[in-house]
Amino acid sequence: MLALLFPGQGSQEVGMGRDVWQASAAARAVFEEADDALGFSLSKLCFEGPAEALRRTELQQPAVLVTSIALLRALAERVLPAPAFMLGHSLGEYTALVAAEALPVAQAALLVNARGRFMQEAVAEGRGAMSAVLGADPETVATACARAAEECAAVVSPANYNSAGQTVIAGAAPAVTRAGALALEAGARRVTPLPVSAPFHCALMRPAAEKLAGELSRLHFAKPRVPIVSNVLAEPNDDAAHIPQLLEEQVTAPVRFSDSVRRLVSLGVERTLEVGPGRVLSGLVARIERSLARLGVSGMDDIENVAGALTPARAKEG
Repeated sequence: MLALLFPGQGSQEVGMGRDVWQASAAARAVFEEADDALGFSLSKLCFEGPAEALRRTELQQPAVLVTSIALLRALAERVLPAPAFMLGHSLGEYTALVAAEALPVAQAALLVNARGRFMQEAVAEGRGAMSAVLGADPETVATACARAAEECAAVVSPANYNSAGQTVIAGAAPAVTRAGALALEAGARRVTPLPVSAPFHCALMRPAAEKLAGELSRLHFAKPRVPIVSNVLAEPNDDAAHIPQLLEEQVTAPVRFSDSVRRLVSLGVERTLEVGPGRVLSGLVARIERSLARLGVSGMDDIENVAGALTPARAKEG
């Protein structure tokens, strides 16, 4: 049984998607549809940069989503993956909705462009922060955040539960620094500040969630053809009516990626296919559940390899 994984922010790189755009008519159509919807050349930004622009949240989000869908459509020209479930990390949940035919790519590109803008506007640059806490269990990190929030009278909380030994925290900059120090005192191996422009997935994002709710209310979501494991619930969802609420909650709630991967295993998933730039999620999966076979597609060379690997699997799975 196969699950598709879609990456979030931080996986971007200048040049992503160029080779599939050159080789695949289906991939070109995805980029052209997004360019037309957005009113600017997202494809040129992906292929040529500059890197500084790709780091801007409102541009990075549609760039990663569109590149991921272009890769998936290029792969489908060779072999059609037959996933039982889909899972995206934060932004990647929107990519999963497009892949599951719950939302057209043009609407999704516009939506995440707005989402990124709302998230950036929610907290003035420099006032929020995020750090990755390595080598400490999630409970230790949560306790450090609770203590720091009380001491600093400011928001800080777990934002991404990425694996048993990696939890990302987010909030007001002084509180994030203090929580990191407390985590180190409690035995964490390392705390690494992340180069982000806003503190995602924490209570400081409430203004962004409220603005996003207005955008979501104007959209029609179709029933996903494949259940999508929600970041908020770490459970599969294929109820179209529930999607807007889950996406709104996702803005302020932690991404439960580790729990989501374990849930996939409990549902019988045996292999994952990460589709999008980078290999971040495959690395996390290896730490969470080594029994899972891992494939990845981030360019045309990968498509050739994965097509061969999926063809017999598809015949076996019927």
